[in-house]
Amino acid sequence: MSEAVIGLTRDEMAMRAALDIPDGAYVNLGIGIPEMVAAHVPAGREVIYHTENGLLGMGPSPTDDGDPELINAGKRRVTAIEGASYFHHADSFVMIRGGHIDLCVLGALQVASNGDLANWSTGGPDAIPAVERWIWLLAYQLSTSSPSRRLVTASRNLSSNARIH
Repeated sequence: MSEAVIGLTRDEMAMRAALDIPDGAYVNLGIGIPEMVAAHVPAGREVIYHTENGLLGMGPSPTDDGDPELINAGKRRVTAIEGASYFHHADSFVMIRGGHIDLCVLGALQVASNGDLANWSTGGPDAIPAVERWIWLLAYQLSTSSPSRRLVTASRNLSSNARIH
């Protein structure tokens, strides 16, 4: 017997997050569900995508094989829009830490009850507070085979305060 699915699908979560991206925003998309967000941004809204491996002006996935060296942080092939720029990944984190990115959409494994990101395993956790606005996307699943909780009472691994704004 299968259990009923409650809540939003991954695609519906990406669609909902896309509605919160303002026109003209510079946006970093994380790995997983966040990668799906760009496909749902309303028509006519201009958004400039940033990827922490060194591209500002990331375009959609190519319709053919594309350039195997032009990838996003999730190692998926992407394109570059007209006027895109390339730089070292360390400079990419300087852009984030310097507050030059308007919004970051990240996949999360755990979120604390006060909105803090409760886990962090890669990247630069000190960069989280530098971005003005964050959206955490996570698939909340409880099962006997995966007892770890997605919503926790307090942040365990992050010393800085990273809240949902």
